[in-house]
Amino acid sequence: MKLIDEKSISKKEFITVRFFYEKVRNNFNLKLLSDESGLEKKITDRNIHRPGLALAGFVELFTFARVQVFGNTEITYLKNLSEEERVKSLTKIFRFDIPCIILSNNIDPFPEMLALSNQYNIPIFNTHLATTKLIYFISDFLEDQFALRAAVHASFVDVYGVGVLFVGRSGIGKSEVALDLIERGHRLVADDVIIITKKGPGILIGTGTELVKHFMEIRGLGLIDIAKMFGIRAIRFQKRLEVIVELENWDKDSDYTRTGLDERNTTILDVEIPHVKLPIIPGKNITVISEVIALHYLLKHYGYDAAKVFQRRLEASISNKSNNMERGVDYFEHDFE
Repeated sequence: MKLIDEKSISKKEFITVRFFYEKVRNNFNLKLLSDESGLEKKITDRNIHRPGLALAGFVELFTFARVQVFGNTEITYLKNLSEEERVKSLTKIFRFDIPCIILSNNIDPFPEMLALSNQYNIPIFNTHLATTKLIYFISDFLEDQFALRAAVHASFVDVYGVGVLFVGRSGIGKSEVALDLIERGHRLVADDVIIITKKGPGILIGTGTELVKHFMEIRGLGLIDIAKMFGIRAIRFQKRLEVIVELENWDKDSDYTRTGLDERNTTILDVEIPHVKLPIIPGKNITVISEVIALHYLLKHYGYDAAKVFQRRLEASISNKSNNMERGVDYFEHDFE
């Protein structure tokens, strides 16, 4: 089954400084110190730059397209310059098309620095965060903004801490399985449209859309609000994708694993995810099996694979030429329980 349509894969080419400011100002206590003339400038690079060498005059390798962070090192260097030298040093970098400048540690800009920022329409911000923390938080935010992402039609549930994505044809019962799991104490991440973001090598994070969030459509009933109906404990806003469960109608000609030795994987955004094909037949408890799939994944994650353990037992039995038909427990006299 093709889970991802190539057309659904997207990646942002840029974000504006205004968007950046509005999204992070409360979390980072970011304050705009210059005027708003440069807030429509574009940030096109997910990386951060500290312009120490550029301030010293070496601009041949100056990565000006990145967000520039001034910490104690840069400010101390500028303090040791005369006002004339400081203006000359700052002018060298302000002539470049810099998206914005952020001062850490609640540092206030020099008056000449503020004047140049308004002249060249380069926004200046400051924050109470230390330089190292500031760079870490901004890098994480920009990494998320510029990450590869794709939309998938599915239901996504946190089952025992395992992110399980239910896929299958429309009307197969994905939402109903998710609802049953929620009733049993598990947590809904999103239903219908899942946005999958590649956060790093081998890491996919799934979340819902801003519009749908934790609403769910149940055919024959309509839309329900999971957060209002089951409470805050029944939802979460994002989760790492760890297992894909494909629901399909039973097909006698289809190949279903019997032992679990032949593991299947599906590749999403160049990340391989374990893929379980689950046939649906009358009387089959898909919810319980979904819980078992999650627990089975956890056991394998911690180093225990039941299929491989059984295979080793079978091989040992064959090598010992045993018929292996003895009772599984010793006989205890008068124990008829």
